[in-house]
Amino acid sequence: MNNLLLLFYISGVLHAPEVRFEGTAQGTTYHISYLDEEQRNLKVQVDSIFTEIDKSLSTYRTDSEISTFNQFGAFRFQSVHFYPVLQKAYEVYKATNGAFDPTIMPLTEAYRKGKATGKPWLHQVDSLLQYVGFQYITFDKETVQSSKEHVRLDLDGIAQGYTVDVIAAFLETKGIVDYVVEVGGELRCTNTRTVSIEDPTQPDGRLALLKLNNLSMTTAGNYNDHYSTGGQTFNHILHPKKGIIQSDLLSVTIIAKDGITADAYDTACIVLGLEETKKLLAEHPELDAYLVYRGTGGAPKVFMTEGVKRMLVN
Repeated sequence: MNNLLLLFYISGVLHAPEVRFEGTAQGTTYHISYLDEEQRNLKVQVDSIFTEIDKSLSTYRTDSEISTFNQFGAFRFQSVHFYPVLQKAYEVYKATNGAFDPTIMPLTEAYRKGKATGKPWLHQVDSLLQYVGFQYITFDKETVQSSKEHVRLDLDGIAQGYTVDVIAAFLETKGIVDYVVEVGGELRCTNTRTVSIEDPTQPDGRLALLKLNNLSMTTAGNYNDHYSTGGQTFNHILHPKKGIIQSDLLSVTIIAKDGITADAYDTACIVLGLEETKKLLAEHPELDAYLVYRGTGGAPKVFMTEGVKRMLVN
């Protein structure tokens, strides 16, 4: 979902040879490192996982499962990937009262076209919002269908977190238990790792260092993907009920047990804004968060959960 909003590095004593490799996938970069006595380089297998997931969930591929659904309005799942991501999307949709809604594809498409042409698109919002609403989607473990024409799915806001989880699970099948998997700034790690949170107001700036232990961490923010034209700024995170975002949150970092959960909630929190996000976090103690928001005079300020405070380095 996100650009590289997050930096990480391994800290601690290495007890086995370390393997590192990186590449490009899903419109971004990825970095993987793990300890392995056999020093196996699994890049070919990892790249095939990216390809497999893209064939299912990529809205940029016209031959993907999700693109086929978007064209015909009904689909029988072919891979193991579509259903669990859609199920998690529905779970977070319910928990956030629709702040995370994967039927946002008509708005996503308008934003992409606007960014490509440099043209405004807000005049289309009202006509597009009639096709946004998870209530028009029904699905089970085998099929998904829409009850309204032109309702389409966009799972990009959750797919990278899911991809991190799938790659992590693959490494574990190989007996690798000490690893960091990072895709586009979304990461999952075992054991203790030190990670940094980027300052959304300063290029290459760093706000905090955290120690993670067997957790996933993702960050959402509009500061790396937007465009301006005619005196207006258009952001890639969109409001599923209003179309445009006027959030006081500059960035949201969510820490959870798995990447797919963190990835979905970070987007929802940008939509909800600071105060509603605080309420959401109070209702979901399984989530920790580091929120950067606009304070008085526009200066960035930080809110963090008690769990994040315990993770802070120095």
